[in-house]
Amino acid sequence: MATVDFGGVRREVCLDYTPGADVGTYVVVHVGFAITEVDEAEAQRTLDVLRAMADAVGTELGEPLP
Repeated sequence: MATVDFGGVRREVCLDYTPGADVGTYVVVHVGFAITEVDEAEAQRTLDVLRAMADAVGTELGEPLP
């Protein structure tokens, strides 16, 4: 188990599927499990897409997502 930071939100996740993960490793998390490691560039691209999606939803709703 490890604490993972999701842009300031911290959650405990299981590392059974990513035994090589260490401090500073970027991982993809699904339902509480780190399922794969990714490099920093891929992590940044993914975060950019997720932020853009949140911004698009916020524009549709007229307010930002919490």
